[in-house]
Amino acid sequence: MSSYLAGLGLMLSLIVAIGAQNLFVLRQGLRREHVGLVVAICAVSDAVLTIAGIAGMGAVVSSHPLLLTIVRWGGAAFLLVYGLMAARRAWRPAVLEASTGGAVAAATAGSVALTCLALTWLNPHVYLDTVFLMGTVGAGHELPWAFAAGAITGSIAWFTALGFGARALAPVLGTPRAWRVLDALIAVVMIALAVGLALSA
Repeated sequence: MSSYLAGLGLMLSLIVAIGAQNLFVLRQGLRREHVGLVVAICAVSDAVLTIAGIAGMGAVVSSHPLLLTIVRWGGAAFLLVYGLMAARRAWRPAVLEASTGGAVAAATAGSVALTCLALTWLNPHVYLDTVFLMGTVGAGHELPWAFAAGAITGSIAWFTALGFGARALAPVLGTPRAWRVLDALIAVVMIALAVGLALSA
């Protein structure tokens, strides 16, 4: 049980923060658009990466720095583009109107899934948190797979609460002004992360 709780606590301490993935989940939750799909992709991805880390993939990846470099630059480019799109939504009222549900059709499940996968798998911080940190700490526990189970539980609980709990914020964030602020925040975070990744390359 101690290993399980340790995994749960460490995972929550890592993912309960403002970041690219969490902001995307929050935005989809507020839009009530393919929320279950987004939550599932995030939780399953965390589970796969955590298990891979505990199984020893961290050591394999660290021996191939070119892989990390490719992911870092790819992630930086994607985050920059996504950040600029959010800035455009915040700056232009017409685009903002579409974001709040107006005349433009909702995003397809495929496009939402691809964006979520990119925000997850092209983010080097995800690998540092799950594959390296979670994997290293978990492998050192007496019951590493109990640790992994705790970590996976934490991930599922967080993304479910964030995605479906966002509906409770809809009355507060349901105005055009609130969406402009949210998209501006998303733009700042995404662009800052992109710059940070590029500078660390």
